[in-house]
Amino acid sequence: MKKKSIKIQLENGLEARPIAMLVQVASRYESSIYIETGEKKVNAKSIMGMMTLILSEGDEITVSADGKDEDEAINGIEEYLSSK
Repeated sequence: MKKKSIKIQLENGLEARPIAMLVQVASRYESSIYIETGEKKVNAKSIMGMMTLILSEGDEITVSADGKDEDEAINGIEEYLSSK
């Protein structure tokens, strides 16, 4: 299992459309991927779970991935959240 702290750099944070895109990015990977913030931990492949997080630009999250493509998964999530 790999974990990485990532700062959200999306201009409007994670609203409905960016969340849907994040779920699509996460779903490309075989690994289990979770997003943690504060005391919440949700499956990054679950749109309903991701909608429960209220994340803004500049917020710090922890992404964890477990599986054979965990490095690629974390890098893909980071690349998406770092785009402006």
